[in-house]
Amino acid sequence: MDSAGLIAIGAGLAVGLAAIGTGLAQGRIGSAGVGAVAEKRDMLGAVILLIAIPETMVILGFAVAAMVLLLSGGTGG
Repeated sequence: MDSAGLIAIGAGLAVGLAAIGTGLAQGRIGSAGVGAVAEKRDMLGAVILLIAIPETMVILGFAVAAMVLLLSGGTGG
């Protein structure tokens, strides 16, 4: 297999797996957060912050993918 193809697969996995993990985490945090806000409305700010924190994992996955693509030279062979 061409090395450019393997590099592209690696970059895609870096973003894709990070996004799947973030989606699972945000789903659980969101459902628990809605329950907390239903009980105490002043928890809304904390819940929004807790939902936003896992999103940094996708940004990190994107940064890793960009580094893999850019540092590899972007060319195959």
